[in-house]
Parts: sequence; C-alpha cells; structure tokens
Amino acid sequence: MGVSGAGKTTIGQLLASELGWDFVDADDYHPPENVEKMRNGIPLTDADRAPWLETLRTVIAEWIAAGKNTLLACSALKQSYRQALQVGSEVQVVYLKGTPQVLRQRLHARSGHFMTERMLDSQLAALEPPEDVVAVDADRSPAEIVTEIRARLALPEQA
Repeated sequence: MGVSGAGKTTIGQLLASELGWDFVDADDYHPPENVEKMRNGIPLTDADRAPWLETLRTVIAEWIAAGKNTLLACSALKQSYRQALQVGSEVQVVYLKGTPQVLRQRLHARSGHFMTERMLDSQLAALEPPEDVVAVDADRSPAEIVTEIRARLALPEQA
C-alpha cells in the first residue's frame, strides 16, 4: 500500500514473480467513473471508493478460500480502507513510504497511467500512515525493497 508513485506495481510485480505468486493491481477494479474522475484530477470520495473496496474484499476472500497466494497492489490510504481489506489473518500489509520529492519525480516520469502527478497532494492529504504493518522506505531500488520485504515477512526463497 501507499500513495501513487511509491512503487506498488513495480515492487508488487517483482516480489510476486520471485515468489511465484499472482500479482493483481487494485486499480484494475475501479469502475470507469472513478478512473475518469482521477484522470481529470478529481480526488475520489469515500463514497466513490466504497463499491471498489467491497469488490476487493470479495476477491481477497475468494483468493484465501482457494488457497491462492496473491499480491495485491492497492493504495489503501485510510485505516478504514485497510480494515475493509483485512478479511483474514493471511492478509499482510506492506506500506511503501516515499518522500514527496521522489514520489513527484516518479509520477512526472510516468506516462499512460490515469493517476497523475497532480493527484499526489490529495493522496498525501488523505493518507493515514499505518501502524503495526511492515513499513519500507520506497526511496531505494526495487531489488533492495523486495529483499527487505521478504526478510521482514519471512517469505520463502524464490519459487
């Protein structure tokens, strides 16, 4: 979890690949109207996010029931959002935290994504930094971040 530009997709894909797990981006579950709002620089409200979070909650529960190891990249900015997604003890949260300067730099360099640099301030304002989760400095290389996550969560060696 983390704000846009923290590296959720990059780190998630790398970690999932190393573990032989599935990778899913929560952004893919946003309804078109949410994507359009974000593309136009309009921050989502809790009401906008509610159906999205319910869908994510359902798919997480399905993965757990099927015994399917899946890494989900999701902003989960507020404690209430993280609680909605915490459908079982199997769910573990990793918080990728980065400095605003690095986040802006990454978003500025990114193209083809609906979440743009201009939305960062609203995400930082909405962010409720989590407690009691694995918090990792995202201002490093993907390999360093993945190594730390694996060590802190005691994840198995490469698949």
